[in-house]
This record gives sequence, C-alpha cells and structure tokens, in this order.
Amino acid sequence: MGDKNEDSVEEVEVEESGGKQGSGDAPGKSAVGDISSQVMQNPQVLAALQERLDGLVGKSTGYIENLPKVVKRRVKALKNLQVKYAKTEAKFYEEVHELECKYAALYQSLYEKRKDVVIGAIEPTDSDCEWQSSDEEEDDEENELLAVSNDEMKKKASLEEKEKVDEKEEENPNGIPEFWLTIFKNVDMLSEMVQEHDEPILKCLENIHVKFSEPGQPMGFTLEFHFAANDYFTNKVLTKYYSMRSEPDESDPFSFEGPEIVSCTGCTIDWKKGKNITVKVIKKKQKHKGRGTTRTVTKTVQNDSFFNFFNPPQVPEDGEMDEETEVVLAADFEIGHFFRERVIPKAVLYFTGEAIEDDDEYEEEGEEEVILNRKSGDADGEEGDDDDDNDPEYDPSKDGQKPSECKQQ
Repeated sequence: MGDKNEDSVEEVEVEESGGKQGSGDAPGKSAVGDISSQVMQNPQVLAALQERLDGLVGKSTGYIENLPKVVKRRVKALKNLQVKYAKTEAKFYEEVHELECKYAALYQSLYEKRKDVVIGAIEPTDSDCEWQSSDEEEDDEENELLAVSNDEMKKKASLEEKEKVDEKEEENPNGIPEFWLTIFKNVDMLSEMVQEHDEPILKCLENIHVKFSEPGQPMGFTLEFHFAANDYFTNKVLTKYYSMRSEPDESDPFSFEGPEIVSCTGCTIDWKKGKNITVKVIKKKQKHKGRGTTRTVTKTVQNDSFFNFFNPPQVPEDGEMDEETEVVLAADFEIGHFFRERVIPKAVLYFTGEAIEDDDEYEEEGEEEVILNRKSGDADGEEGDDDDDNDPEYDPSKDGQKPSECKQQ
C-alpha cells in the first residue's frame, strides 16, 4: 500500500516538472485551468462560495433595499396582488364553512343514532350489526376446514351454554358502557387531562356534539358535552365555544393560512354541594411569632381535573398574554380542534383503538423511511452494507469501500 502511494506522488511530480514554463514565459492556459480545477475541488472553497452566493439573495443582506427604485415599485405591486389573493382565499374558506354547516346537518342523524346505541336507548337490528373484520374472516376459513371434526364439540358446547343460561341469566349491560371515557383513556392528549376523580363523571358522558356557527355569523364552533343525571352537577350540557378568525389580519396579511382559533369561552358548572372536583381544600398550620401559639387555616386551591377545560384563561382585549397563558391556550386550541376534526367524527374507531393504531403506523412508516435513507449507499436508496461499519479492519481509502462520510450518517 505504501509503495503504491509513493509511485503516484512521483508521477505527479514528473507531470508538473514537464509542464513548467521558462522564467520569461507567461503561464499557459493548461496551467491556469489546472489551478482552477484544483481550487474548485477544494470542499472548503466550494462551501465558502456557496455561502457567498446564498448571501446575495435575501433581505438581511440588503439585496431588496439595493434594488433600483423602479424594481422596488414593481415588488410593491406584487405585494398588493398577494393581499388580494389572501382576501380571495378567505372567501374560499367562508364557502368551505358553509359546506361544513350543510353537511353537519346531514351527519346529525348519524350522530344521534350513535348516541342512542351508546346509551342503550335503541337496540341495533341484526342487519345493523353485520360487520366482518379481517380477523373474523380468518376465523371463518379455519372453521370451515374444521367444521366436520368440530360438530361434536359444538353440540357439547351448546349443551353447556344452555346449562349456564339456566343457572345464570346472560350478562347484558345497557348500551356500550364507558364509551366516551374509554376514548379519553385511549387518546394520549386527552388521557393526560383525566384524573381518577374525573372518571365517575365521565362515565355519565352520553354524547359529544359539535355545532358550527351559522353562515353570516362570526366563524366559530361549539363543543357540547351531554351528561346523564349524576351526583356531581346539575347541568345536562357543558359547552365550550371556540372563536375563529377567518380573514387576513390587516397588520400582517401575509401570515394568513386559513381560519384559526383565536379565543375560547367555557361555561359555568353548577356543582352540587361538596362535589366540585376542580378545587380542593388544604390545611396549613401557622405559628404566631410572638406568642408561639399555632392555628390551623384552610385554603381553597385549584385541583387538577378534566373539567378545568370548561374554565379556560381569557384572551386580553389588547391581545398581550404572558408566556404561561399562551402555552395553556395553544394546548386548549389544539384539543378543541382535535375534538372537532377527529374524536367526534371517528368516535367508534378511537373507542376500539383502530384510529390510534392507524396514526401510529403512519408515524412508524415515516421513521422507517428516514432510517432507510440514512443507510442508503447510493442515490437510488438501496440499503448499504452495515457489516463494513463494524469491521475493525475497514479502511475507507481502499477502492470499493464506503467513504468515511457514510459512517457519520
């Protein structure tokens, strides 16, 4: 290996000496070209040039400020066109909202029937319950193969089942117990809000409904939480209204990317005496400095609870908020949007966990793609051979082996 490198160096020196000009001669084009080629192959030089080129464009470099006045004038015309585009886009979203209102009425009958099944107000018919999952299809195929051999077992099982029914009436709970509570527990975003003392109340939650503002009114939506009679509060419905901005902000029209939630308003919960789980009473002992006597004082403080969701912080009229309030409201807006767009339309899939599994599989596929790209040995995305990375005798300078950069990725 060492001899091969020495031979290469000697060959280069011979070529350079052969290309030298006399002391009075001007450098030839080939020599200048060689120097330019060597400079352009230097990664540090290329990086510096790229950085310089990147810096030529952009406001921070003064590029826009240094444009000729006539060009600046045309740029202003483009900005005015952009503002008109944003206003036209706002009208598009207004029409989308009208469509949402139209189809919300069509969805309503389905949601009402879902609620009736959940609370046990109606019993679905046999045709309503016809549904075959992929697991059940596999079971059916296996059952067909084993049908003959299982006849006797089925007869025996049937007799045993009849005996059990005679001994004890078959369990038949009303509706689908704890339907919404199960959804809350299945969704990470919601389960973090639910405390143990919230669960008895959420077991009484019968339905969650979204109500859109009427066309012509300020854009927004209301979440309605319908509860059965319970031992905690007298409200039958708890509401949360989300106000949305559906047009560009005059002070910053270019930031418009569609309707966004800007504020929310909860409702008053009429707690029964001693049942308010959003507060707790703590006792503290205080010692008198002079007399040395002690006394016990009680203090009411806020308690962690899902039902604090209905008492959000208010956005000040001037819009100025401290950092903590901004964080709380941002999370609140995200939860409200999630109820509206995901939980309410696909409640049964969050109950069974299928919607959550789909989300997880999508994220895992994305992560897998990144990993494969990092292992890629060429532009076609073929997987590289990881054995070389773990080989202690691996030398990136040898032909046919991966360059050292691959080990860093």
